[in-house]
Amino acid sequence: MSVFINLLNFGITNNDVFMGIFNKKIDVKELFPEGFVDIHSHLLPGIDDGAKSIENSVELIEKMFKRGIQNFRTTPHVLGSVWENSSLTIKEKEKELKTALIEKGHHDIQIHAAAEYMLDEHFSKLLGQDDILVLKEKYILVEMSYFNPPFNLDDILFQIQIKGYTPILAHPERYSFYHNTDQYAKLIEAGCLFQLNLLSLIAEQYGKQVTKTAYDLLKKGMYTFVGTDVHHKNHVRLINAIANKKNKKMLMPLFENNMKTFSFDS
Repeated sequence: MSVFINLLNFGITNNDVFMGIFNKKIDVKELFPEGFVDIHSHLLPGIDDGAKSIENSVELIEKMFKRGIQNFRTTPHVLGSVWENSSLTIKEKEKELKTALIEKGHHDIQIHAAAEYMLDEHFSKLLGQDDILVLKEKYILVEMSYFNPPFNLDDILFQIQIKGYTPILAHPERYSFYHNTDQYAKLIEAGCLFQLNLLSLIAEQYGKQVTKTAYDLLKKGMYTFVGTDVHHKNHVRLINAIANKKNKKMLMPLFENNMKTFSFDS
């Protein structure tokens, strides 16, 4: 008892002590199960705000490999006039990256290039042309503006599903206009699956409110999948901060969903 009384003098509560034990750090390689598939990253060279060159791409992948990730369904932005990446351009960069990895001796790293599509007019045009790069089978990764959702969001989601695709909404925790609302449940009812950004679990990256929302959605079981959303070396470094027993336990169902749905074995 005297220990906790003394700790209270420093503003530390019994709960803090308990959570400190529960949040015991683990080696980052222990966080990810063998065979984990990262379904959100920006590792292709020079085509969006991620890797800047083929050397940078290989460097990022090598750093992630050291943390226990070797399977990547990477997702460059396709965003209106900002990142006008075509399916052809993306696949050309995929080929370039695969060649570079093999030349470096990385025969055990798996790469598949899809895309992260902004839900805008350009995306609607691509959807109408059936020019969509899937993560695997019917799944596509989509995102929204951080300022507001598309005015015709319900119609876009409907059209995606009419075309036979299943939309996975990237990092819903980062859309502040949905915080403290019932809109998340409505999106799931509309057919959206949710993908958590791993780095949303630490306030250093996106802020305390995003972290709070991420944990709230996680505890409610609203996420189906998880991704790193790695763009650069600092993102890779920050993955280390997530590695504790509490997060591993909470994330394991999502890790398993990624592996079951996006495995390279089938």
